[in-house]
Amino acid sequence: MKIAVTGASGYIGRHVVDILVKLGHEVIAVDLINKGINTDAKFKTLDIFCDDIYDKLERPEVCIHLAWKDGFSHNSDAHMEMLSSHYRFVKCLINSGIKHLSIMGSMHEVGYHEGVIDENTPTNPLSMYGIAKNSLREATQLLVRDTNTCFTWLRAFYIIGDDSNNNSIFSKISQMEKEGKETFPFGTGKNKYDFIDVDELAFQIAIASIQDDESGIINCCSGKTVSLAEKVNEYIEKNKYHIKPLYGAFPERAYDSPAIWGDSTKINRIIEKYYEQNKV
Repeated sequence: MKIAVTGASGYIGRHVVDILVKLGHEVIAVDLINKGINTDAKFKTLDIFCDDIYDKLERPEVCIHLAWKDGFSHNSDAHMEMLSSHYRFVKCLINSGIKHLSIMGSMHEVGYHEGVIDENTPTNPLSMYGIAKNSLREATQLLVRDTNTCFTWLRAFYIIGDDSNNNSIFSKISQMEKEGKETFPFGTGKNKYDFIDVDELAFQIAIASIQDDESGIINCCSGKTVSLAEKVNEYIEKNKYHIKPLYGAFPERAYDSPAIWGDSTKINRIIEKYYEQNKV
């Protein structure tokens, strides 16, 4: 299929493009800059919020919308300021008759929550990022009613891997280790999250976007929970670093849940069916 990927130069986008190319799809990679995008994809420099964007994307069957400014800065004004632009972009694609629309979501839509998150878990976002994402999801759900567009909202959890290109605690630990620091400031590390490597996340995003059997909210996750402290210590040991966490240096954020993980039922069904159909 012809698949457009917005935010293709981003932390997640480059990995999604790689997977889609390997799966044999025609990929239209869209971003304002080309930063390490697979050369087998067709790169386009586009303002995705322009008019007739569907035609400028070469009328793809699928669009995976990953583009989002200041995704690592949860209370940036950009989230609310650009929400209406994302709405117009989505509406244009739906009105143009796109077959499948996938949009990147986040566990931060849910807000403070303890336990498993499934597609029916109530949302109460506590950051501008979460509020904007949740609003776009709800608006898109209304827009696709009575249309032939298959809409999947791909809700991600705690993403790790490709540490030189993300903004996680792991990339910061790596940088401080290189600087020769003996300790790094840390919270309690007791919070438990659903960790997923960016390559596995990209695979889940890709195969969820090329099928129509499952729609709506799809948790892209491991379905398991591990404490942040355990994951950090595992990372330090794996890389044979000497740096140590300075526990209690940072207070816990009010909107960080004690333990939160995704229900992986839907994504597991998609993966199982993909393997069956492709005899992998």
